[in-house]
Amino acid sequence: MQEESSEQVDQRHPGSRVLHTLDRWAARPSLALGAVSAVVAWVLISAVFGFPARLETVFMTLAAATTLIMVFVLQHTQARAQAATQRKLDEILRASPGADNSLVTLEEAPDNELKAATAASRDVRRDARGDARGDAGHEPQL
Repeated sequence: MQEESSEQVDQRHPGSRVLHTLDRWAARPSLALGAVSAVVAWVLISAVFGFPARLETVFMTLAAATTLIMVFVLQHTQARAQAATQRKLDEILRASPGADNSLVTLEEAPDNELKAATAASRDVRRDARGDARGDAGHEPQL
């Protein structure tokens, strides 16, 4: 089974694999501590040399480039994880006999359909809370 997983990973776009590797690497606490240490060292070195414009420009450029790269890394990895989660939820809906299968396409639905589904879900939750309390017609006061 492990071999099958590595084959599936190899089928992903090389850019996707690189972005996921960067995401896993950036999430390590040691990297955060290293980045904080590097910034403190950079500020101290800059202070010793009187904050030269060239060092400040290099620092700002590196910070901006790192931020821009991480925006794309996070966007890619979160979008991929969200898509995978959505497919799993869709499969649960399809497998559940009493489920409303129209919810599978809700991501692409017009705003009015999404609002209607949200209202219906809210009504179901309210009814469930009322049934649990034994007074189905009364909304709790907040």
